[in-house]
Amino acid sequence: MIEQALDFREEADALARLIEARSEQDWERKTQFKGWTINDVIGHLHFADYAADLSLRDGVAFKDFVRDFNKRAWPGARNVDLTREWLGGAKDRVLLKRWQDFYRGMADRFAVADPKHRVVWFGPDMSVRSSITARLMETWAHGQAIYDLLGTPRVDRDRIKNIVVIGVNTFGWTFSNRGLTVPPSRPSLRLTAPSGATWEWEGNATNLIEGSAVEFCQVVTQTRNIADTKLRVTGETAKSWMAIAQCFAGPPENPPVPGTRSMLVAS
Repeated sequence: MIEQALDFREEADALARLIEARSEQDWERKTQFKGWTINDVIGHLHFADYAADLSLRDGVAFKDFVRDFNKRAWPGARNVDLTREWLGGAKDRVLLKRWQDFYRGMADRFAVADPKHRVVWFGPDMSVRSSITARLMETWAHGQAIYDLLGTPRVDRDRIKNIVVIGVNTFGWTFSNRGLTVPPSRPSLRLTAPSGATWEWEGNATNLIEGSAVEFCQVVTQTRNIADTKLRVTGETAKSWMAIAQCFAGPPENPPVPGTRSMLVAS
C-alpha cells in the first residue's frame, strides 16, 4: 500500500469540501494565481491527474495523449486555454464531480501499484511513489489559491511532510535548473509540523531554516514569497535557496512578488 496515495486523496477531498457549496459566481472568480478561476484550478488538477493515471496504466498511451493535446494549440494559446477545450465545457459542480470521481479511483489504483515502478511524465521519468506524491504536492499548492480567494484558513495535516521532502530533495535542482552553481551543501531544517512535532533535516550547520512546515511548503511551491512568512533563515546559502526555491518541474519560475499572495477576507 502506497501511503502517499491515501494522503493525495485526503488532500483532494479537503479541497472538494471547500468548494462544493460555492455558487457559480464564485467558481468564476479570479484567484491570485495568474488570474486563474476556481474552474481553471480544478480543471488543471483534473487534467494532470488524468495524465498521471494514464502514465501509470500505459506509457505509450500517455505519450500519444500529450502529442495530441499539444497539436490542439493555436497561436497564443496557453495551457489553461487548451485544458478548457479538453474539458469540453465542463465547469462548476459538473467539473467538481468529474474530478472527484476520477481522483478517487486513481488514488485506489496508485495505492496498490509497485512504488518503485518507473512511469513517464512531461519531464524526466519517475517512480510511481514520486508520481502520486507530486500529485499531492500540486493539489495542495494549487488549492492554496482557492483557500486564499475564499478567505478560508486551511487546516493542514502532517501529510504535508511529503511536500517538505520534495522541497528538500529539489534543493540542488532549484539552482541547476536556473544554470546556477549548486552550493556544496544544503542548509539544515528545523520545522514545526501541523501536529506540533519537530521535523529536522541535517545539513550545513552554518545555514538553517526554521519555523512552520506549512510556510516552508508555501515557499518551495511558490504560493508565498519568503518575505511574507515568519520563517527564520540564517546563512547565505539558505537565503539564496529560499529566494528562488522551486519544487515543481518545468522551466525556472520566480516566486510571487512580496505581498501579492495572501489570504483574502472571506465572502
